[in-house]
Amino acid sequence: MTTIERAPIETSTDRSTLERNKEVVRQLIDRIFVHQEDRAIDELIASDFVPHTFGPMPPGREGLREGMKRAGAGVSDPEFVIHDLIAEGDRVAARLTTSARHTGMFMGLEGTGNRYSIDEIHVFRIRDGQCVEHWHAFDTMDLMRQLKGVSGSRNTQIDTPGK
Repeated sequence: MTTIERAPIETSTDRSTLERNKEVVRQLIDRIFVHQEDRAIDELIASDFVPHTFGPMPPGREGLREGMKRAGAGVSDPEFVIHDLIAEGDRVAARLTTSARHTGMFMGLEGTGNRYSIDEIHVFRIRDGQCVEHWHAFDTMDLMRQLKGVSGSRNTQIDTPGK
């Protein structure tokens, strides 16, 4: 028997709303994840923001702000390449590739200088032009292998044509 548990999705077929939500996600990725722009957190993240998969982080803007500072202290020269943005109702899914240089404490490891590249899936719930929830999945083993400089075949979970 298969059970599908699905969080309620606000349904909207208004294409302009879907496009606006996708633009919020583009801005969030660029301004917060890549450029660590503090004021973008106040603009693009709701005060009741819930991070579902960032590890130990309290809800709200301050939790995200602290999490971004920790991540930013551990990596430099981040790049996020968005391959797909798919919107339905109040959700936007992003399939992307992230790369950065490991220059400080990150994922429990002191900086190694290694550059990593991982495929990720993010799901954002958008309300009134702000992100209110976020889910994130990536291949942790592949990331750790690259940070530690261990050779081996890459376990790519996301087919990325033309990458």
